[in-house]
Amino acid sequence: MSEKLKICVYAICKNEEKFVNRWIDSMCEADEIIVVDTGSTDNTVKLLEARGVKVYKKIFTPWRFDDARNYALDKVPIDTDVCVSTDLDEVFTKSWRQEIEKVWIKDKTKLLKYKYVWNVLSDGKDGLTFFYEKIHARLGFKWIYPVHEVLEFDKGLQASDISYTNEIVLRHYPDGNKSRGQYLELLKLSVKENPENDRNTHYLAREYMFNGDYTNAIKYFKRHLRLKSAKWDAERSASLRFIGDCYASQKKMKLAEKYYKKAITECMNSREAYLRLAEFYYNTKDYLLCIFSINSMFDIKTRTLNYMSEPKCWNEYPYELLYMSYYYLKNYEKAYSACLTALSYSQNNQKIKGNLDFFKNLISN
Repeated sequence: MSEKLKICVYAICKNEEKFVNRWIDSMCEADEIIVVDTGSTDNTVKLLEARGVKVYKKIFTPWRFDDARNYALDKVPIDTDVCVSTDLDEVFTKSWRQEIEKVWIKDKTKLLKYKYVWNVLSDGKDGLTFFYEKIHARLGFKWIYPVHEVLEFDKGLQASDISYTNEIVLRHYPDGNKSRGQYLELLKLSVKENPENDRNTHYLAREYMFNGDYTNAIKYFKRHLRLKSAKWDAERSASLRFIGDCYASQKKMKLAEKYYKKAITECMNSREAYLRLAEFYYNTKDYLLCIFSINSMFDIKTRTLNYMSEPKCWNEYPYELLYMSYYYLKNYEKAYSACLTALSYSQNNQKIKGNLDFFKNLISN
């Protein structure tokens, strides 16, 4: 185990009083907690200070996430060994400090990657999960980009600077009432400032898609694919299948199918594109091709944890598409078999239980 480290949690917030106590209960393993409040009008500041958090207040005009986080980082004491950046709607697994002290090598480790659960599903299971990198050394780092901000190290990170752990998990419990209204304009600014940045171009296209502007979404997804820096096959595949989604929303089904297939060829070891093509065939009532796509997807056995890894590719959902496709093709025995497998993934799912009984009756009759 490494020698004792000085660990500081830092965050930015605005009007998050309902998260304060849960967040502090999770973060209190740190030696110090620092929060920059960016304009709360509720009891956030009062509650934080009552729990011993050091709070600074600052309004940022114009608003940028990187400016706010850099201001917060600047308030972290210079003799801190490990900085932990979180948001107030996030919660660590217990004993996270112990794991940091186990894997962090003082004066050598610069960045620690750990598991991040972006959303917890209604049944309590982890949803979208990938590796995160917001635990870092005090010196040499700064936040960049107005939104979807990331850490940049001034000397460039080497593989030897980075440690990994599966034992630290940070779970995100997002506030569904918070508006995403500022994201689009900030992403436009981000792409304007860094027009060759592939990740932010992909994010901008995705934000247009979320807003129902499919024309601009397609334009920027295609721009992402043309960028020389856009080399990551998983993200390129995501852009292609999102183009397919946009064309499907525009009722341009031939184009949608074309891009779903291109998404598969771009990243052959990813289930997401196969499932999206299967959904397309199911919705267009081509059940044989739906079944073929799902069975092709099942050939991929390894789940890669990145931010495009959709949980529904690995739970009961594909089997639900499968059993319904078999049902419509009047192959009730295979429908029953697929339904039984679906139930093994979600044993208390009343809909699946009902369908299983339904298929059993069809077979017996």
